[in-house]
Amino acid sequence: MSSNLKFICQRRVAITALPLYYSGYLLKRCRAEDFKGYHAELRGATIFLYQDELQETYTEKLDLEELESIQLDSPYVRRIPVTFTLKMKREKVQLRMENPDSGEEWRCYILTVAKKEIPSKVQLLPGQVLKLQEVLTQERRRTQPLPSLPVPPRPAPLPSASPSNLLQKPTDRTESSTVFPECFFRVSRQEAEQMLEANPENGGLIMRPSNIANSYAVTLRLLTPSGHVMKNYRVSSTKSGFIIRLDIPVTVSSLHDVVRYFQERTEFRLVPYSPSELYDTQIDLPTPPRDTRTTPLHPGLAPWCEVVPRRQPEAKDLPPPEAVDGGYVYPDSHITDDLKLGETPARLDQDGVWKKVIYTSADEEERPYEN
Repeated sequence: MSSNLKFICQRRVAITALPLYYSGYLLKRCRAEDFKGYHAELRGATIFLYQDELQETYTEKLDLEELESIQLDSPYVRRIPVTFTLKMKREKVQLRMENPDSGEEWRCYILTVAKKEIPSKVQLLPGQVLKLQEVLTQERRRTQPLPSLPVPPRPAPLPSASPSNLLQKPTDRTESSTVFPECFFRVSRQEAEQMLEANPENGGLIMRPSNIANSYAVTLRLLTPSGHVMKNYRVSSTKSGFIIRLDIPVTVSSLHDVVRYFQERTEFRLVPYSPSELYDTQIDLPTPPRDTRTTPLHPGLAPWCEVVPRRQPEAKDLPPPEAVDGGYVYPDSHITDDLKLGETPARLDQDGVWKKVIYTSADEEERPYEN
């Protein structure tokens, strides 16, 4: 239910385009009619009447700018409805409230927005008087007249009536000769509203192309007491300048002046949309690259290198030792280290077994001498 009421409030803000000051239930009657109950909202200097709180579009409205006077039909009596007669320029309207307290609030708010000043006699609490002062300040700002804009420059004189110029058709201002403001983006209405809704910190005004020829559009995101609303306005391009299509059209000389006009109308509360760019705030020390150069750092000096000691070859079989003290060495016999000179050598027999050889004197006599 709350989400539905919020949507209805947003719709009412979009339809009326006015700030909400006060609301409540009251009865209204014109001429000889019977009183009818309405849900009333005081927006700006207008009272909008709805059949109930769920109605989006108002049924009637009262323009308080035409108010001449307001009179109380009967004295205040506690817990008894009070009736006021509003004398307008064209008619008289009677409003009835449920009790004197709400009636006094309605009377003070109506006179404040209509006369742009707080009534001299009020019967309100201090907090209610402060709210009334805030409404007066906001309404004065809303209705404050804007300074007159400079008159656009006169158009350039027409070219001479030469045959070549007579054949050319007059054309409007082209995009090639138009200087666009920084808040101009080539997006659609839906895209512009999404940009403003997604990034409100970047600004609230976007200028974009229009679907109508020789026209542009301005999309605004406005803050109201009921929330944010989107507004779209058309800007026509002509030879003499740019025309903002309002109830009273406004002509300016450039698109930059269009943006400035909307800023002035909103008391510079609107900022042109500008995409934010993130920048770094610290400088990190980069990692030095690996040195892969093969040339020496200093010419004439040999590059440094790592020297690995040469490995000695594995030991092989040593040659037989030389004879010592006239002893004999048998190169074909494998004598162990324990075998000393003078000992009896050993030989392999037919079965592959080492056996000691015993020499006798007879063997020495039979062995021939060889030199």
